[in-house]
Amino acid sequence: MAHVLMAVTGADAIELTDGTAHPTGFWAEELVELHRGLVAAGHDVTIATPGGVRPPVDPGSLSGEGADALRTYLQQIDGLLAQPRDLADVRDGEYDAIVLPGGHGPMVDLAVDADLGRLLVDAADRDAVVGVLCHGPAGLLSAVRADGSFAFAGRRIAVFTDEEERQGGLGAGAPYLVASRLAELGAVIEPAAPWSVEVVRDGALVSGQNPQSSLATAAQLVEVLAAR
Repeated sequence: MAHVLMAVTGADAIELTDGTAHPTGFWAEELVELHRGLVAAGHDVTIATPGGVRPPVDPGSLSGEGADALRTYLQQIDGLLAQPRDLADVRDGEYDAIVLPGGHGPMVDLAVDADLGRLLVDAADRDAVVGVLCHGPAGLLSAVRADGSFAFAGRRIAVFTDEEERQGGLGAGAPYLVASRLAELGAVIEPAAPWSVEVVRDGALVSGQNPQSSLATAAQLVEVLAAR
């Protein structure tokens, strides 16, 4: 059994380029499928947020087909969501893996959270498993060492693409494009067709492109952890 830290956004709004606030949070399908897949495989999952605040669910992720099932699962783990750990209290090396589900929320807080950055740099340096999904890779932006180097430079990553952001994300309102920002820091972005299932594995780093890739990303994480 692996001990997995799921780092989740605590942001409930993102400021758009026109200055307005857009509701956000974690994307329900992504957190649910990652959590369910890891727990079903026998792993222990701890949820943590910046400041230990309750992570808000993006209201847009609880509409349409499958929303009732997502709500039911979130209710089942409400105790975990209500009392997350504070990322600042997590010690380096304490967990076997760090997993970041998406939603636009990570662009607001996880991308600049020094404690998450510290934990991700430590994970990269000890080759621990790191899993990121959709906008979750925004959290990787925090992983900058004291010398200014990006801990995931040169690593192959799937992430919500710029084209997907333009087609079905925040569009021109996005304060920045996660894929482009990661590429600027030296990550190697491997995009697939918009809205297709895409998972990239680069050693202990597992990344999924979009919500459609949630199940496949969870399965790949389970496979990587099983090989440890």
